[in-house]
Amino acid sequence: MLRRVAVIKVAQRTGIPLASIRKALKALPGERIPTAEDWKSLSAAWRAELNDRIDRLIRLRDQLDGCIGCGCLSLRVCPLRNPWDRLSAQGPGPRLLDPD
Repeated sequence: MLRRVAVIKVAQRTGIPLASIRKALKALPGERIPTAEDWKSLSAAWRAELNDRIDRLIRLRDQLDGCIGCGCLSLRVCPLRNPWDRLSAQGPGPRLLDPD
C-alpha cells in the first residue's frame, strides 16, 4: 500500500492526472503483491505521456518570450508568428505550442 501511495505522489508531481493514475493502478494485479516487472510496465505506460508533456514544455519555454516578450500581446496581428491570422483557421488554442 505504501508503494502505491508513493507512486500516486510522484505521478501527481509530474502532472499525471488522477484519472490516469487510477487507471494505471487498477491494471496492477489485485491477487498478489506487484512485482518489479509490474511496476516497470506501469511506468512504461506513462513514458509517452511524459515525453509528450516534456516536448510541449520545452516548446513553451523556447517560444514564450517570442510571443509575450515582443510587446504586441496578440498573435492575431503578429506579422512574425501569425501573419494574416492564418492560425485562426486551425481552431482555438495554442496552435504553435500544441501542434496536435
